[in-house]
Amino acid sequence: MKKDFEIPVAKEVIVAIVREWNEEFQCHDWNAYLVNNKDTAIEMVFVTTKGFDNKVKTSVMRHGLGTVQSKSSVKIELIQEDLLKLNNEFFVTFFGLDGVLYERRFLFRKNTINEKATQEIPLLKSRGVLCN
Repeated sequence: MKKDFEIPVAKEVIVAIVREWNEEFQCHDWNAYLVNNKDTAIEMVFVTTKGFDNKVKTSVMRHGLGTVQSKSSVKIELIQEDLLKLNNEFFVTFFGLDGVLYERRFLFRKNTINEKATQEIPLLKSRGVLCN
């Protein structure tokens, strides 16, 4: 039955992990963002996240993000420092304005989220690690 459905891969939608200053706790945090580079909004955005390796597996977190406007971003979650040593998976599904369901899996391999791997992310106006 599943083979009867074709779900296209989301393009122009990416996940970025950004290191930001937390004013309240006076420290740097890693935050995950969904970036919509499309020229149109995306609707009913749903993201599941988990961390894992051969021995450890985190709980699956689910985030309903609603509508994400074109050329904008929305914060998904804070990533704790001890989770950076795990593979971090973000599975994104949403409806385009064409009414089609899209999905995409983003995988940040363990230890790839670090200061050396950051690059400028213009839409966020900050530095971060991209998975696109």
